[in-house]
Amino acid sequence: MNERIKRVKMLILDVDGVLTNGQIFFGNEGELFKQFNVQDGMGISLFRQAGHKVAVITGRTSDIVRLRSAELKIDDVYQGSMSKKAALADLLAKHDLKAEEVCYIGDDLIDIPVMNRVGLPCAVANAVAEVKSAAVYVSEKEGGRGAVREIVEMILKAQDRFETLVAKYRDDAPEGTAQ
Repeated sequence: MNERIKRVKMLILDVDGVLTNGQIFFGNEGELFKQFNVQDGMGISLFRQAGHKVAVITGRTSDIVRLRSAELKIDDVYQGSMSKKAALADLLAKHDLKAEEVCYIGDDLIDIPVMNRVGLPCAVANAVAEVKSAAVYVSEKEGGRGAVREIVEMILKAQDRFETLVAKYRDDAPEGTAQ
């Protein structure tokens, strides 16, 4: 698995069940609420600081995902993507990457086609059994509860980049760091 990790240059994330705990709240006026984890946000920021790309592919569409992605400076956001394979193909072409250079984190059946194509398919602890069996790594933490941060740290440590990034925070946080 270590060789797979060292090749990773892009992280692709599902949203519901990965960046969130999978719960969706509707208000009386039809507004939609999702809960995100700030430690996952810092993990995404660290991954980007390492010079890597981050993208989101989600089957649902919501302004909340657009806003959170913008806050984390994630430029590649595919919403309403029921065929995540097409979004993956677009990302690979756009960034001139090979599938083996991608880590994808998923939790449900819709994620399996992409997981079967990337170099480092990962599942969160609360993923369904079929997704866990398609993964080469299953996080100890659940989606929306630090799973993304856990996987990012694993990748950056294996690539010998984590300590250099953390050292920047010992004196002061880098400009524009989002959580």
